[in-house]
Amino acid sequence: MRAYANAANPSPGHPTLTTARKRPGEFGIAVIIAFSAIVPLHAADPPANLAKRVAQRETETAAERSHYTYTQSVRLQEMDARGSAMGEYRETREVIFSPTGERSERFVGEPASTLKNLIMTEEDFADIRDIQPFVMTTDQLWNYDVDFKGEEPVDVGSGASLSCWVLRIRPKHILSGQRLFDGMLWVKQDDFSVVRSEGQAVPQIVTTKKENLFPRFSTVRKLVNGFWMPSVTSADDTLYFRSGPIREKLVIRYTSYQKFGSDTTITFDKP
Repeated sequence: MRAYANAANPSPGHPTLTTARKRPGEFGIAVIIAFSAIVPLHAADPPANLAKRVAQRETETAAERSHYTYTQSVRLQEMDARGSAMGEYRETREVIFSPTGERSERFVGEPASTLKNLIMTEEDFADIRDIQPFVMTTDQLWNYDVDFKGEEPVDVGSGASLSCWVLRIRPKHILSGQRLFDGMLWVKQDDFSVVRSEGQAVPQIVTTKKENLFPRFSTVRKLVNGFWMPSVTSADDTLYFRSGPIREKLVIRYTSYQKFGSDTTITFDKP
């Protein structure tokens, strides 16, 4: 996201998006973990080829998700010094299929913006599409360094938890125009599914003429017909622009998963 040189209201009819750096968080959803300070509960050795097995499972998950329609809603708020929202951007999109099976997106209503200090950029929209719901498939694994950090249970509600491996991943190389993920993955031990991710989109774009900053975020997944798919992305971070810090909150919800061409009712499995 970028910041206006002087606070101004962008045109609500044609919102442009750019954000200052954020920290993970969400209204009413306690998903914040300082990924830089993870303390594994156990120090057992990981299974052989853990990263490859995770990437294989992620590839299967991505392939399965590509056959689903779903709704994605985005709410970005800029906050004042007292923690009150002073402007926001909202949009809702449906991922749909044509009668011939072609997958596409369409807006549900018009995007609406009352942002005063932030401008959404094309990198923000690319991150919403590809980085916040990040899936580390086999064709991406080569470009990431993967470090095993230990084991940690993930709370899934109702007193239940999942035993997970914790992986720290970071890009080896970032080419011009690329958007990549830098952060942590929580991997379910029994089937190598990623059930949670936390980190940020990189790189930050800072030149003498512009700043395009991006928040830290957390994404939790839910079990859909045997696969763990993105459910909620949340962020609550302060972006430090040269013109001054701007705090923003972001919530992205992925709902109404339905397998295309299926004449059966979708099930949201219990873990």
